[in-house]
Amino acid sequence: MNAIVNELDRASMKEWFEHMHRTPELSMQEEKTAKYIAGIVRGFGYEVEEGVGKYGIVASLKAGDGDSAIGLRADFDALPIEEVNALPYKSGVAGVAHLCGHDGHTTMLLRAAKYLAEKKNFNGTVRLIFQPGEETMQGGPAMIEDGLFERFPVDAVFGMHNMPGLALGKLYFTPGEAMAAVDNWEVEITGKGGHGAMPELSIDPVVAGSSLVMALQSIVARNVSPANRAVVTVGAFLAGNAGNVIAYSAILRLSIRTTTPEDRAMVLYNVRRLVSTQAEAFGCTSEIREGVPGAVLVNDTAETDKAAEIARHAFGEDQVIHPGPTYLGSEDFAFMLQKQKGTYCFLGNGDTKMVHHPEFVFNQDILPIGAAYWVALAEGHLR
Repeated sequence: MNAIVNELDRASMKEWFEHMHRTPELSMQEEKTAKYIAGIVRGFGYEVEEGVGKYGIVASLKAGDGDSAIGLRADFDALPIEEVNALPYKSGVAGVAHLCGHDGHTTMLLRAAKYLAEKKNFNGTVRLIFQPGEETMQGGPAMIEDGLFERFPVDAVFGMHNMPGLALGKLYFTPGEAMAAVDNWEVEITGKGGHGAMPELSIDPVVAGSSLVMALQSIVARNVSPANRAVVTVGAFLAGNAGNVIAYSAILRLSIRTTTPEDRAMVLYNVRRLVSTQAEAFGCTSEIREGVPGAVLVNDTAETDKAAEIARHAFGEDQVIHPGPTYLGSEDFAFMLQKQKGTYCFLGNGDTKMVHHPEFVFNQDILPIGAAYWVALAEGHLR
């Protein structure tokens, strides 16, 4: 195991992680979390810029006379999910919890920041990118639009995510397309509300919406090549609140995931088509509210190979998997990789519930491993 791991005290990481876990904030609402992070990293001696893309933070530290710069990114928003774990540091905010591990991601980068500031064993500039709003795909684009790479130039940018189901503490690197594009859409179907005993006087949007849910499942099954991957998920169906009332409208929230530009265009076209025709068939009207346009996460091959080699040198051959897996999950780090070369790796969280599950638990044993990887990557790039 990497020698740096042994130098990283766990007390500070435990304190930071458990504080953020107890006090989660939703995407693009992370004002207190941002101030907490900025205060810590400023105390290490970094030059800190707050408010980049609303609540984003960029912390920069220069050592030596090198002109190169590296960007290390961690996210810090939470999810609108009720945590059911019986943890001593369980979320203290009803209906909001860090059930994706972003609190762990930020903790690892904070500890790496402290080590890099103390040792300064690099020649160039380290830029720590603490990003809000990953879950809603807003934070990355917001920071980019606010001049992230123009104001804080880097030669390459890197991200990392814990992953349940992967071997605890191992690092996984995948060149090329590694994660899917996601388009989060909201569909509203409007009918005519009324009494449940007199449906003939109403136009039921629940029936129209139910038909639409089933019709949407035909898009991937009958239009996407079996050699490719895509999924259309209706994650929420909101309509009415009483059994004897026919609702006025129904809202469906969709997660649409594709892995090629061609499939994305085709799938989105068919979603629009089915929403319109299904609603019309039942006498309803429809409206689609589109979220941030999706992007496939594409890792630069050379940077992926280099990061994997640095990890092998730091942790040993058996701790690094290259090439690693691909996922239909999405990441708004994809937008950063559209602007700057780099790579996004996975760190095994072991045999736990999947991220976004109410019983997901981030394994704190991987905190020093993730921090040591960031250190090794920064020192390896900025020799």
